[in-house]
Amino acid sequence: MDLQNEEMHKEKASRRKEAFEKRKAQATQEKGLIIVNTGAGKGKTTAALGLAFRALGHGLKVGIVQFIKGAIPTGEAALTARLNLPIEMHTMGDGFTWNTQDRAQDMASAGKAWDKAVSLLRDVSFGLVILDELNVVLNYEYLPLALVLEELQRKRPDLHVAITGRNARPELVALADLVTEMKLVKHPYREQRVKPQKGIEF
Repeated sequence: MDLQNEEMHKEKASRRKEAFEKRKAQATQEKGLIIVNTGAGKGKTTAALGLAFRALGHGLKVGIVQFIKGAIPTGEAALTARLNLPIEMHTMGDGFTWNTQDRAQDMASAGKAWDKAVSLLRDVSFGLVILDELNVVLNYEYLPLALVLEELQRKRPDLHVAITGRNARPELVALADLVTEMKLVKHPYREQRVKPQKGIEF
């Protein structure tokens, strides 16, 4: 890199640092966030589990309610049990809706999972609560959206809540503080007919 390019690089880096420091100085509010991971791409639950490990590292207690998963044992549940991690995990689903083919059963399971979610949301010992695949439950109208929104609005100010699943309802997106949409670019199942891989999909 010649001297002129090096000076230009330093000047750009200095401007970026100045802009970052200015934004950082303006961000003075602390609050528990409502985080939504949605979209057709893979990684919504994976990202939420990453948050769980980050929260654990800072001494926060983590609670997880899985609304759809339950038919297949998952690696995250196995690791939590094996390491005796301070994660309270409740896997309460019956599997994919196209497998159950029983709307009444799916709604009953969603109701039980929501009751458990409410108990975690109201428990002051938790710093992060993950509601895995709640978006799917709301999209299929297995739970009343208004009921969920009301509970989220009344959560205590310092509690973080992460919600995953595709097709997040617009009302939930509007309420959330942080929304990430996973975009599907390429998937081995679609492109190569590769079956779900242990340690990657479950």
